[in-house]
Amino acid sequence: MRVESFGESRPQLGRADNEDAFLIGHDDPPFAVLCDGAGNAQRAAKRVLLLFSALYKKATSQRITDNETWADWIKVLDSSLLDGPQSTFVGVAVLEHMAVGACAGNSRAYLLDRNGECRILSEGAANAQLGSGNAEAFPIRQALKTGETLLLLSDGVWMLLTPSLLKKAVTSVEGSRFSVVPQAILDAASRAGRLDDMTAVALRLLP
Repeated sequence: MRVESFGESRPQLGRADNEDAFLIGHDDPPFAVLCDGAGNAQRAAKRVLLLFSALYKKATSQRITDNETWADWIKVLDSSLLDGPQSTFVGVAVLEHMAVGACAGNSRAYLLDRNGECRILSEGAANAQLGSGNAEAFPIRQALKTGETLLLLSDGVWMLLTPSLLKKAVTSVEGSRFSVVPQAILDAASRAGRLDDMTAVALRLLP
């Protein structure tokens, strides 16, 4: 099983600082995580990614497949930001044709399936962010087929793009390198004005 994954992030128009951050891990199993900080939060998002990476590297594949593991990680990450800037979290790992992960806050995960349908995987996730003391893990568990695409998006992207527009952005670069998919998504969102930081991460299961 092989997975390819790429991400891109852009700051709000007119700003140099970007409060979003993402991390792609080519470990076994591979993973991707996106965080969107609030306030003086570029530091917070990166702090979450560093701590998550340390937790992930200590976990066995069996533990990574367990929803309770992700719930425990969200609690640890929530506690790590108490009394400081907060952050969202959405992350997935891919194991044996299955994506498993969690969401906390209003960053989102989507699936573009082989039938060309784009749908949200994190519908119902609580808005409480890491650092609030009330963050809860919304489990993500989705069977994956070869060629299907997972998307992780910050609110600066998904609030501007409906699932049909997301699908249009991804399919507009079919036949190109998969690495251009996040760029195509951010280009589409930017047409509505870059009023917030924007981040998109795309993962695809290969034959």
